Amino acid sequence: MHPYFYVMEKAKVNFAEIGKKVLKFILFFGLGAFFIWISIRKLTPDDVQHLKESAAQVTKGSAWVFLAMAYLVGAISNYVRALRNRQLLEPLGFQTRRSMVFYSVMVCYLANYVFPRLGEVLRCSFLQRYEKVPFEKSLGTVVTERAVDLICMIMVFVIAFLLNTGLLDTLQIGGVTLREGIHAKIANAAHNYTLFIILGAVVLFVVLVVLTRKWWSKVKLFVKIKDFFVGIWQGLISIKDVRKPLLFIFYSLFIWFLWVMETVFCFQAFDFLSDFTFAMMFTVFAMGNIGFLIGPGGIGAYPLIVASMLVLYGVDYSAGLAAGWIGWGVQTFQVLTLGAFSLIATSFVKRKE
Repeated sequence: MHPYFYVMEKAKVNFAEIGKKVLKFILFFGLGAFFIWISIRKLTPDDVQHLKESAAQVTKGSAWVFLAMAYLVGAISNYVRALRNRQLLEPLGFQTRRSMVFYSVMVCYLANYVFPRLGEVLRCSFLQRYEKVPFEKSLGTVVTERAVDLICMIMVFVIAFLLNTGLLDTLQIGGVTLREGIHAKIANAAHNYTLFIILGAVVLFVVLVVLTRKWWSKVKLFVKIKDFFVGIWQGLISIKDVRKPLLFIFYSLFIWFLWVMETVFCFQAFDFLSDFTFAMMFTVFAMGNIGFLIGPGGIGAYPLIVASMLVLYGVDYSAGLAAGWIGWGVQTFQVLTLGAFSLIATSFVKRKE
């Protein structure tokens, strides 16, 4: 191939990769802008004024103390996450510095605000560059952490549901309580032949997948799906190699406890939320986590979900939206400041030989 055409061919590949990244960037932040539009599109001038007044409460009295505490417990949770990751690296034969693992965690969060999932790559790259931990081994510990966090998140949702069974008898849709509606749906499903047809189709699909596994194992999409679930399983069973499993479990639960307390302290900064019970705040925290899953850094989605949940407890929507944005702002400010500090600090860190 002529050198000119070779260079042009490489340029096309690079432009294609850049185009994909730019498209992802626009897509994710466009999604955040969409959630922001959804949350404010029906606000009247009075609602906007109420929102501003509610948000201004954090500038009065000792409200800033509660926000500072929220920032602090969030920072501690990230440090505990670093300790947990360091514990996973020990059985692999790597004695990493606590500071560098913490820096890698914060850089991971910072990068995910720009390009979701880019942070995991940078986190492993940091440890490879400064701690000489092979990239693939570091990535394996990330898979383990994600699997454990997924289990913790499911537990949080289950607890939140159990704490709010009373809402099933309080909330009504079309003059029918949620509990009555759920029971009616279950009763109808028992006599719905369509449901059995769907279940039969699912069973048939599983059988076909098993019989044709040699064929679909060559399709990249199916291989990626299979590898995803296999990776989660391998990450889970790798916990057996941790030297202090009880400490690992403590770290995992403590991280989520600190995240809950971050929400609790943010709520205490508002007069209209100060009398909320722990069960209410725990539920808002549980549902608010969904916002960080569907949007980059939870922008737009987190305040919207928090405001919607607070409405269920009798809080005005605009006031709840103010609380949601302040809570999101504290978490974002924490990531930006500690992430920037970590980037600067690593420039003064000596690499391991």
